[in-house]
Amino acid sequence: MLKLGVTGSIATGKSTVLAHIATRGIPTISSDDIVRRLYEGAAVAGVEQLFPGVTTDGRVDRKALVARLVAEPERVRDLEALVHPMVRTEIASFFDEAEKRGETVAAAEIPLLFETGHDYGLDVIIVAAVDDATQRRRALARPGMSVEKLEAILARQTPQDEKKARADYVIDTGVSLDDTYRAVDALLDRLVANQEAP
Repeated sequence: MLKLGVTGSIATGKSTVLAHIATRGIPTISSDDIVRRLYEGAAVAGVEQLFPGVTTDGRVDRKALVARLVAEPERVRDLEALVHPMVRTEIASFFDEAEKRGETVAAAEIPLLFETGHDYGLDVIIVAAVDDATQRRRALARPGMSVEKLEAILARQTPQDEKKARADYVIDTGVSLDDTYRAVDALLDRLVANQEAP
């Protein structure tokens, strides 16, 4: 089974690429979705222990957690040490289950793929990328985003140029949605054809 990893920096279209892959009937999973589930279940006790007062009614209050991390940015690593292993376990299980079902391709969106350095056993790494000005415009349009918060996020992320250099394939999402979808389709067609070739 071909294991695809979709990554990229903030506001570069990773979720758009993954969503279109899913329209092709390919199983997909998103790290962000996994974290959301963990913050309503398995990670709640650990997060509360690290950051007392950031959980309410058995779930992590993301706004309260972000506020705490803005005040104590050095504690991001503590949170990552708790959550990242859980995310890795979920992604490994996702790929294992897809392979057991006989799927030929499966894809996982892993925003911090290069930053964490974890080997997910991926066969192909797809990087979603866009010019810096478009990235900033998209990011700053998000609810709750500020210039300071964006700068802090970008400072922790591998630069886009480095990600593109390390990618097997790059999808430019700075074009129209239709053009982005066409680029994803063309790539998937090529990958599936290579997979099925004798």
